[in-house]
This record gives sequence, structure tokens and C-alpha cells, in this order.
Amino acid sequence: MGRFIDGYVFVLKVAIVACLAGMLVLVFGNVVLRYGFNSGITVSEELSRLLFVWMTFMGAVVALHKHGHLGMDTMVALLPRTGRLVCFCLSHLLMIYATGLLLGGSWDQTLINLSVTAPATGLSMGFFYGSGVVFGVLALVILAYNLVRALTGRLKDGELITVTESEETVDATHAPTGRHA
Repeated sequence: MGRFIDGYVFVLKVAIVACLAGMLVLVFGNVVLRYGFNSGITVSEELSRLLFVWMTFMGAVVALHKHGHLGMDTMVALLPRTGRLVCFCLSHLLMIYATGLLLGGSWDQTLINLSVTAPATGLSMGFFYGSGVVFGVLALVILAYNLVRALTGRLKDGELITVTESEETVDATHAPTGRHA
């Protein structure tokens, strides 16, 4: 199951790069066309917004998998393994609940807006709300997998703390080893 999750996280990273590249081409191309040729790409803003929303939700799944979300772990770090395990399981149950709410709401909005078309592109607004559905499903898989691993005792002590206290800590842990400038 871990390899499956790693695989779809890799696919999400590629999709994030594609969304960013698409946004760059659309926005920069639109600026060049407007100021250089008194023309423009009509669907640029709408497609850029759609790509940004999808990129954000996919990035949230990647951050969830990599434990890249910021949080405060000062108290949890002081607890013994059993206390960390209880906090881990409780936090995951709360995240599963919140993600379930988001999934349910996104699903409802997607169904409601399937027949509503965006003004410039004519695309179904279901695509916009579908990003929440995709996030909800993928995040639930990761959260459930982590919870099962915790309950079966397959998590190491270091894995029981799943947040990063500050952005500097993230940068320091991912900095290349060797000589720094």
C-alpha cells in the first residue's frame, strides 16, 4: 500500500508541475498579447484559476504524505511513546472526520454544479469543485493508511510526530549536505 501511495504522490507532483507550467503560459502569454499585440486569451483567467485550485489541493495531498504541514509538537514531543500514539490516533481521527466533511461537501457541490458552465470557457463548474473530491479521497487513503500503521504498531517513534514546527526546520531537514553558501 505504501508503494501505491508513493506512486500516486509522484503522479500528483507531475500534475502540479503541469498546472504551474499551464498557469505560467496562460498568464504570461496573455500579458504579452495584451500589451504587445492588443489582443488576449479570453479563457486565460478562468483556466488559470482552475489550475491554481487543482494545484493547491494536489499540493495539500503531497504535503500530507510528506508531513510538511506546519504545526506545534512541543507538548507531544515530551510525551512517552504511548502518549504520542494516543495523540497521533486522535489527531488522525479528527483529520479523517474533517476530510470526510470536506469530501461530502465537495461531492454535493460537484453534483449541483455539473450543469453550470463557466462563463469564458464553457467548462462545467463541476471541475472546480471536483478538486475537493479528489483531495478528499486521496487524503482519506493516506490518513487511513497512517492510522492503520499506528494501530498495528508499525510506526517508529519519529513517525508519531507528523508536523513540522517551523519552516526553518523544514528547510534545515531538506538542505543538501556538504558545503553551504
